[in-house]
Amino acid sequence: MGILKLKPSGKDYIWGGRRLADEYGKEIQGDILAETWELSCHPDGPSYITNGKNAGKTLHQYIEENGREVLGTNCARFEDFPILVKFIDAQDNLSIQVHPDNRYAQEHEGQYGKTEMWYVMDADEGAFLYHGFEKEISREEFAKRIEEDTLLEVLHKVPVHKGDVLFIEAGTIHAIGKGILVAEIQQNSNVTYRVYDYGRIGKDGKRRELHVDKALDVTKRAPVVKDASHYPHIADCDYFTVDKLNLNGGTMETMSGYVSDASFLSFLVLDGEGTITCGEETVDYKKGDSIFLPAGSGAYTVKGMCDALVTTIRDQK
Repeated sequence: MGILKLKPSGKDYIWGGRRLADEYGKEIQGDILAETWELSCHPDGPSYITNGKNAGKTLHQYIEENGREVLGTNCARFEDFPILVKFIDAQDNLSIQVHPDNRYAQEHEGQYGKTEMWYVMDADEGAFLYHGFEKEISREEFAKRIEEDTLLEVLHKVPVHKGDVLFIEAGTIHAIGKGILVAEIQQNSNVTYRVYDYGRIGKDGKRRELHVDKALDVTKRAPVVKDASHYPHIADCDYFTVDKLNLNGGTMETMSGYVSDASFLSFLVLDGEGTITCGEETVDYKKGDSIFLPAGSGAYTVKGMCDALVTTIRDQK
């Protein structure tokens, strides 16, 4: 079926920086590159195939031409491509926001909801993010704090370092803080409800829109309860399973696996370089690359020195 190397769509949101262009070689159109959508069939930002006979096509076009079998049997329950994989460079604080679950999002937005996970690729000293509440609050207090700009006082502030992982279930209030570089695996959705944005002005010269009423409907207003349900993976849910791969180029230089008919495999390179072989085909990879192996590709081997995130879709529990 072939190894597909992907080129992302980029986003110039106002809080972004330049690290994805300067350190990861991503194309930039202006002065800001906030996000790159590395594995995407979303119409707001598709990814493009760069190698082989399918070069120039979007991943969505490839799936349309080759059939949903390339996604795997575990994806049959999804109407659309199930996930979206991003790099995020937060030069400034992102807005305080929440994502709806599938039921609410499909009813009000015509899209999936958004459960997601973050892998912290790098973080400035003292960097932090927000993840849930410090204490349980009422809907009335939530609304009042949004109105009075005191919401930050009750949010749970989490200091982060390189290698940290956070799982953000739909309905969890959250925000990435400035000075953090993140790899994000999420449901295939672009639905975000902002509740606080530091009074920032958008490109149109107006304050960026808030979505208070919808956020009040979907937000879980209690602290996040951590559990061990993801083990032995770094993230595992009905929408995606994510594993971390580390090859040191020496005693651990090779990893072999198998891509069955059950799921495609996404290989996101956080650092390093090497080769990936599947069947008779071998392609090079480097820091920042995104590679897609269709379901049913069979045995594959990764060689070299790298940190990478490997994402598949498991059967629904």
